[in-house]
Order: sequence, then C-alpha cells, then structure tokens
Amino acid sequence: MGIGRTRDGALGLAAVRRGGCAVAVGCCLLLGGCNSMSALIGIGAGAVAGGASANPAVGFAVGVGVAAVSDYSIRYYGRTRQGAEQDAIAAAAGDLPPGGSATWQIRHTIPYGDEAGTLKVVRDIPNPLASCKEVVFSVVDGEGKDRTRAWYDADICRQGTQWKWASAEPAVARWGFLQ
Repeated sequence: MGIGRTRDGALGLAAVRRGGCAVAVGCCLLLGGCNSMSALIGIGAGAVAGGASANPAVGFAVGVGVAAVSDYSIRYYGRTRQGAEQDAIAAAAGDLPPGGSATWQIRHTIPYGDEAGTLKVVRDIPNPLASCKEVVFSVVDGEGKDRTRAWYDADICRQGTQWKWASAEPAVARWGFLQ
C-alpha cells in the first residue's frame, strides 16, 4: 500500500485520493436528493470502463447503462419511502370520524428523513366504490427555533382492511426530485 504498490498502480496516487473524495461527494449528493446523481454515477462508471478498455464506445455504453440503473434505483428507493410515509398518515386517519385529529410519524429503517406531524379528518367523501376521507396533515421539520410546520391535504380510501393514500401524485411539490 503506498506509492508504487497495490492501490495506485495503473491510475496513480492522485486518482486513488480523488476516488475517496468522489465517493464522499457522491454520498452527500445522494442524501441531499440531487437530481443529477444518476448522471454523475454514470459518468464515473463510463470513464472508468472507457479508460480500462481503451474504447470510448464501451465507456459510453457502460455509462448510459449505469446511469439508467442508478436513476431507477434512486427513484424506487424514494418512492418506497414516500409510500411508507403516506401509509402512516392514512393508517392514523383511517378510523377517525370527521373532525377527529391524531398525530402521525414514520420511522424508516435507515433513520434519515423520519417525519412526524398532526392530522385532522376534514370530511367523509361519499363514494359507492370505497369509503374515502379528506384529511389535512402537517409535517414538522427541524428542531428548536428552526422548527417549521407545513400543512397539506390528501384523500385516503379504504382498500380491504387498510386505509391507503388516494391523492394523485406528483401534484404535491413537497416530494421534490421524485416528481
């Protein structure tokens, strides 16, 4: 390990040092919800593949493929977290009568983006297909003096024995880059 040894052979010591920085920057961008994260991953993979094979066409093909897979994976993960949050809100509001209120919270497996707030059932929505309700809910963000509360509305409907989110997405701006 060191100059002229295993980790810096073909690419050089500078490339090894930059690699650690690239990973750190990539993690920060991913956690921040960067729209171009999959493109950055694809560019990096394409550059490595093109450099290793000495063929720019291979680098381009690998870059495009990796960018597509990365984009799909990032969006899938975001939609899964969004769905869990929506299910938590629907479950908390499901058994409440109109005018009833409750608190809700979501605790994800990876404890980033855990959210909580309050909700109130505004009205029952008459529907011959399913029981539905309109709810207004808040999302609390921050701690102490930086704490904010934003309010949103949604529709939920009974699906079998569970209550599920019924509002159209991505009309809500709060879902950010997942739109």
